[in-house]
Amino acid sequence: MSGEIFIDIQRAEKSRIDEVDLQNLSFGKEFTDHMFVADYVDGKWQNFRIEPLRAIPTHPGNLAWHYGQSIFEGMKATKNPQGEVLLFRPDMHIKRFNTSARRMCMPEFPEEVFLKALKVLVELEKHWIPNDKDAALYIRPLMIAWDPHLGVKPSQSYKFFIMTLPVGPYYNKPLNILVQTQYIRAVEGGVGFAKTAGNYAASLYPTQLAQQQGFDQVLWMEPKDFRFVQEVGTMNIFFVFKDRILTPRLTGAILPGITRDSIIHILRDWGHDVREEKVDILDLVRAYERGDFVECFGSGTAAVIANVQKLRYRDIDMFFPPDQWQLSLKLKDYLTQLKRGEVDDKYHWTVKTTGALNQLVHANDA
Repeated sequence: MSGEIFIDIQRAEKSRIDEVDLQNLSFGKEFTDHMFVADYVDGKWQNFRIEPLRAIPTHPGNLAWHYGQSIFEGMKATKNPQGEVLLFRPDMHIKRFNTSARRMCMPEFPEEVFLKALKVLVELEKHWIPNDKDAALYIRPLMIAWDPHLGVKPSQSYKFFIMTLPVGPYYNKPLNILVQTQYIRAVEGGVGFAKTAGNYAASLYPTQLAQQQGFDQVLWMEPKDFRFVQEVGTMNIFFVFKDRILTPRLTGAILPGITRDSIIHILRDWGHDVREEKVDILDLVRAYERGDFVECFGSGTAAVIANVQKLRYRDIDMFFPPDQWQLSLKLKDYLTQLKRGEVDDKYHWTVKTTGALNQLVHANDA
């Protein structure tokens, strides 16, 4: 898309921010005042606008509800010590969103419009960004089919939204994880790499069963013999050995996490031997019994880095006490400082939103 990008802004009459305790946030329950919206009609994206957050009327025959054309992303915004708003690797998130769109037979959203919309919306809502180092402004882009008729085929019209939410930590305690040996999340050649709603819907029942047994999440495995590790329901997974670090290689059945990619870069920069390969659960058990497998943690935009304190495979429990959480805590601290502009961003991963709103207002007035 070339030329000037115009985004119409309709501001909320009154902010809800006084109704929300930004010092005591859970995850995903509080929304800010505005949302970005765009329409895909007649073969192109148009009607770019920011308007007050509201419920949207939809037809019960909407193809999204029946055939699952729904994709989303998740990213975060924070503030640096100077009060400037920072986005973390938005380019990677935008590309992953469009990868999901292609797989679900949906139209890609123009990258330059996507980035401008992010910057303008977050600048408009920056007073919602919490100050606590473990909190952030969570950003949820969403695309859904919009045609109101039944029939198994792609929609011809779509809606694109960006919502923002002030959030606290996704996990506020270490995790107990159950290795899933009955149900599967994804297979190679499927849609496991896409952030599409159906992937998460399929995970709910097995996760509920695990929670009834006292676990927080499940570790998904490849099907058939359930020997090779994929990912946790809400994050990618890392296994720390005394001499190396393993994470499952991307096979098309695993979400290519932005935090995962960042961690791999950082760890290799720190001189660690990080390997992306097929991870056999039986090798993990044997390494644990030898004392070589010493730490386990998950990674994701929402979770950041989440420590695993217990991993159960069938009747075998592997424990990772807090005094072993050396690498994960160092990583979490560094990533947090990087996202908040408290250390030098030598990777050029953070993007400032400064001035985006003023520039847009001037452009729209021209």
